[in-house]
Amino acid sequence: MSARKAPPWDPEAVPTFWINHASRLLMRHFEQRLRPLEFGMAYLPVVIALEEQGPLLQKQLAEYAHVEQPTMAALLTRMERDGLIERQPHPDDKRASQISLSAKARKRVPEAKVQLEEVAEQAMAGFSERERATFLSLLHRVVANLDPDAG
Repeated sequence: MSARKAPPWDPEAVPTFWINHASRLLMRHFEQRLRPLEFGMAYLPVVIALEEQGPLLQKQLAEYAHVEQPTMAALLTRMERDGLIERQPHPDDKRASQISLSAKARKRVPEAKVQLEEVAEQAMAGFSERERATFLSLLHRVVANLDPDAG
């Protein structure tokens, strides 16, 4: 009796391969478009939070971005180096700083959004409105399957 040979594994036959590949391509295109504006994809959760909510504490930004405090501290250090955020002493807690967008960042945010939208449109070229809605719904389900606490 001979042992049956397992069929070869074909990663391209599973949707997760294509989700990962698409994600990597999107990130590459986003980064290429944002680089001239001195933005990076990692900066976006901070930029969005500060744009929408005004000055925040590092702890609040870490919670908003779903990252640990040391990760946020390093990110904010890079953003400050790049002139995208400013720190002011907190009026009630002398150990804390309030973080806000710099004038440079506020000026560049609209163009960054345009660039992100153009890449998103490029990625969805040829999709009908119905296909776009279906695709979005399916991606939401994938995320919910992997992270029941999401959304």
